[in-house]
Amino acid sequence: MRCKVLVYSVLLTLIKHASPSEIQASPNTNATLPCNVTFPLSADKIDKSLIKAGWTRNSSEIASFTKSEGRIKEGFSWETADFINGDFSLTILRASLDLQGVYECTVSYDSTMEHSSNTTFNILASPTLSIPQQWVVLHKESHLKCHADGFYPPPVSFSWIRDGQVIQPPYEVEGEQTPHGYYMAVGNLTFYPSREDQNVTFGCVVSHSGSDQELDFQLNITYQPSVRLHVVPSKSDNSPLTLYCDVESFYPEDVSVSWFQNGTVLPELPNTDQNPDGTFRTRRFYTLSADQRDLGGEVACAVNQPGVAQPVSGSAFLEKLDPRDEAPVLTKAAKASVAMMCISIVLVFLLCFGFSWRRRDEKQKSLNVSGIILPPRVTVGQKGRVTVSIEGRRVDRVQTVWFLNDTPISDTSVADASKSNFNCLYNPLTTIHLPYGLTLTSPVSEKGRLLPSRDEMGYYKLHTQGPLHSSGSGIQQLISSLTFIPQISIHKGTVFKCQVSYVGKDKIVAERVSEKFTILSAPSVSEIQLAETQNDPDVISMTVRASHFHPDVITFRWFCEGSELSPVASQASSSPRPNSEGFFSASSQCKLPKSELERGSTKVWVSVHHVALKQPVTRETRGFIKSPSVSDIIRSVSTHEQPLTLGCEITDFYPPNISVTWLKLREGERDDREDEVIEGGEMWGPLHTQPRLYKATATLKRRVTNEEKERGGGIICRVEHCSLNEPIERHWRNVDIVAPSIPPSISVCWSGEGVGVFSLLLKGGHPKAKLAWAAGGATLSPLVSNETEEIGDDGQRELKSLCALERSTSLPSPISKQQERRKNGHAIKTRAAVTDPHTEGIEYIDEKDEGENNNTDREEETKSDLDEDSDKELEEEPGALYINKVNLKKGPRESEKANLRVCVEITHPALKLPAYRTWTEPNDENSSSA
Repeated sequence: MRCKVLVYSVLLTLIKHASPSEIQASPNTNATLPCNVTFPLSADKIDKSLIKAGWTRNSSEIASFTKSEGRIKEGFSWETADFINGDFSLTILRASLDLQGVYECTVSYDSTMEHSSNTTFNILASPTLSIPQQWVVLHKESHLKCHADGFYPPPVSFSWIRDGQVIQPPYEVEGEQTPHGYYMAVGNLTFYPSREDQNVTFGCVVSHSGSDQELDFQLNITYQPSVRLHVVPSKSDNSPLTLYCDVESFYPEDVSVSWFQNGTVLPELPNTDQNPDGTFRTRRFYTLSADQRDLGGEVACAVNQPGVAQPVSGSAFLEKLDPRDEAPVLTKAAKASVAMMCISIVLVFLLCFGFSWRRRDEKQKSLNVSGIILPPRVTVGQKGRVTVSIEGRRVDRVQTVWFLNDTPISDTSVADASKSNFNCLYNPLTTIHLPYGLTLTSPVSEKGRLLPSRDEMGYYKLHTQGPLHSSGSGIQQLISSLTFIPQISIHKGTVFKCQVSYVGKDKIVAERVSEKFTILSAPSVSEIQLAETQNDPDVISMTVRASHFHPDVITFRWFCEGSELSPVASQASSSPRPNSEGFFSASSQCKLPKSELERGSTKVWVSVHHVALKQPVTRETRGFIKSPSVSDIIRSVSTHEQPLTLGCEITDFYPPNISVTWLKLREGERDDREDEVIEGGEMWGPLHTQPRLYKATATLKRRVTNEEKERGGGIICRVEHCSLNEPIERHWRNVDIVAPSIPPSISVCWSGEGVGVFSLLLKGGHPKAKLAWAAGGATLSPLVSNETEEIGDDGQRELKSLCALERSTSLPSPISKQQERRKNGHAIKTRAAVTDPHTEGIEYIDEKDEGENNNTDREEETKSDLDEDSDKELEEEPGALYINKVNLKKGPRESEKANLRVCVEITHPALKLPAYRTWTEPNDENSSSA
């Protein structure tokens, strides 16, 4: 046997030890970690039962083999049949980031000698390149972006080439980590394209971990055209007018040409030709109608091209493009004919004037009033405008009055103006339009800041535009409008009314009433709140809340990995009630197994749909969720020159988004309330500690004055995270916690009535200590005590506690208790004052007459009457010392008393455990009293 062990020892000394190595693999591929041992003997001579092998990663066991039996974790494999050949290699199945680390292989034979080797396993993921935008503008500053996605480890290096030549040298980018653990980065190139860059190959070169990737592309260069506007001559002023626009030297061919008249888009007809240099040209025509030609003004031709943010346009005024023919010069004969004709017309006009005066006056005063035009969307807090258009010959003398239902509306848009100035500039009910086209309007711009309402009517601003000449027949146009800020409490279910009349006239010419409008308020959507279900901790509930929206119809849609989920609870479909301001609130809840969320890749999102939203609001959560652990607030040692530093550690949370708020508390020990938010807090982190865990440290620096210390109060560190239904709060007091000075024993003084007054004096300390007295024999019963607080001669706080006690062998009934207090005509009442417990001969003073105290006829008193008397006595003198009674009888058949014990419990925040002081009656006193 000794020879056999010696042979094994010699063989194991010949085993070769492998040196540490490094293995790299791509994601989701298999990787083999080598571990080979060379034996000098053949495989058939090796006893497999004596082999012991194992793999560990970061001190965690992966696989083990002993006594011909092996076990291995899921996701790994090895061939135990190859062990006798010295091959102990480990295969990693579907490599991922969380499998990285140092793997150690250990092999022993017959427990005599060990072999070990270390292998470092890392993930190497090459980036995926893309260039989303390749359109540039000739001779304009252009920007190209090269995206490198899904690489590991960082960093990567970007460089740009043109036709094989480097135009931007390599530069390194660390990149940003995605939720999956991989990295992404963006390389930028800024240059000015020229004609020589057409059809030239550009390239983005990305270097990562010693390997290079290149993405080649060609630029799409846009040549901006020159635009000129012309007119086709017309024979008659009343005929249509044709315009054409020359667009030259542009590239590529695909362009769109738009026509505008006074900012209004006109139709178009495409037509392009190619120039000899490869560019294109086109001529676009547009025919104006006779009314459009009479309207005049500026005409513009705008050209839009791909890759160009601002279109190229050419413009001109119709008065220059289309000059009207001047009136012909009349001869003398023609002038004479015209004069005779004018005289004849005047005579006819004078004859008919008297008959048609009234009719023409009414025609001049006739007005054409449009309906009230409402804004397309009426949103809470955003200015909206209602408008009325008035056409007629005398609109310069027209006034308008606006109403909300039947209540007149005045202009409330002027801030910080006195009442006298307001009345001088504005009519409180109307906007006045003066003769000769003059108008009184508000000097405040509609684009100014929102002003608070002056009263319950809200914010209103009256506008008037005009008179405008709408045609050559003398018809003028006046636009009266009202700007308002919608409020649900004011405008819900209301209509606007506009009354039109002439200045100085009471008669209403026209009245227009608007339709009822719906007030919109977009919902404020919270982040998804995650919490464990109380009855089932393996199920996670996800809740999202929407508030401050109107109207009440709202829809929540939950999705997971592209599939729609069914919510388990929703308050949106059960007719929610509005709050005091008229807004609605709703919530929706969905549940998923906790294992799904802990996979790290499960994506859950909810979309909220409401009529006030142009696009649905989306909130999402991705993968693993863990609530944070928050430590108590730690205070650093501060001096008079340095501010106080408070710190709070937040650990083991995911995702990394976390919010910390510091709050100052009001004074008081029992009813501390939030006073204000403290600015200046800082947060270090979040720091990535583990694959799905983060930590952070919140700090606050501030100076605490002596006044704050004396006043008390404190500071709160409030931590909010998407995994928490309620924020986590930690409290810190401004004052220093100091334990009081406690005497070694209790002082006692006995009176002639057999009443003992026990006292304890505490000095100093903060905050105030709490004392609880108890007395008895084998067991203790709570006692009633009296505490007073004052400042001693040394300036320290002194807390004096007194407790009066009378020994008894039986518990007194209410009637006997009242009778015992009336011995010898002097009742011992609970309100009797004890001035000093150390003074001998304490007397209990009765302030009533002797006749009142000796009334013994009332032997049958109810318990309620006695309680009322005792309550009245305590109310008469709140500082009275109550006399407690304790039963010291050992048992119902024993006449011997137990020794009296009096104990006081002192509790204070500075004491880890309560402090106790006890007084025990000596045996000789017990025997004498018995």
